[in-house]
Amino acid sequence: MDTLQSPNQNHLLAGLPTAEFEHIAPHLELVAMPLGETLYESGSQLKYVYFPTTAIVSLHYMTESGASSEIAGVGNEGVLGISLFMGGNTTTGRAIVSTGGYAYRLKARVLMEEYNRVGGRRAGAMQHMLLRYTQALITQVSQTAVCNRHHTVEQQLCRWLLLTLDHMPSNELTMTQELIASMIGVRREGITEAAGHLQQAGLIRYRRGHITVLDRPGLESRVCECYAVVKNEFDRLLPRVQNHQAIYSAVHPNPSSRLRAVKARKNGVHPIL
Repeated sequence: MDTLQSPNQNHLLAGLPTAEFEHIAPHLELVAMPLGETLYESGSQLKYVYFPTTAIVSLHYMTESGASSEIAGVGNEGVLGISLFMGGNTTTGRAIVSTGGYAYRLKARVLMEEYNRVGGRRAGAMQHMLLRYTQALITQVSQTAVCNRHHTVEQQLCRWLLLTLDHMPSNELTMTQELIASMIGVRREGITEAAGHLQQAGLIRYRRGHITVLDRPGLESRVCECYAVVKNEFDRLLPRVQNHQAIYSAVHPNPSSRLRAVKARKNGVHPIL
């Protein structure tokens, strides 16, 4: 059963000063993000930014031959659509939901109004926060490139599993080996072998597209330094979490009805773009 969704589940929204959150709270819209949903393609004009709560979005680069690999993941620690406030407004990659769930979306115009707002003691809080997040995301992209070039498939798999778990409330993932191989950019056989080693060591259990992490410290002992580099940078740069639920509830009453409406759209017209 889905738990009640709240903007506080996204670290960036929860980290905004109260005054800044009050500006955008009336414009936040809860949307369903089903597994496999493509949020945007290369060259798309961005109409919204998305703040995931329980969903995880994989950022991919597609080659001319049709091959792809994940360059970064965005979960409840971040925001999808940095090219909007970085000035490009389009992206060279593709964004695909790798773990289904929910997110809050915000119109591009509203975000940019808050991003560019000046005046007052706390002016620029949104801008500063988003730029710090972008620095952390660039670290993840850079470290992924290093990891894919210099570390073993098993180390890459451990890194991917740990980073994914950091965005989730449990130690269970619904993910096929084919999808993991596609994200990391290796052959499926390599993931099968690496997952087999981890399962034999008692670190994970894999069955029918479900991965359960049994021994997280064991995974951390096998992972390369890339995981710690990325995690430490996010911890260093991202803001403290605050509680804005009362503000959001005041401008969006009847959260249970709102969530039911969002669920109903999962199998119908999905309002992502």
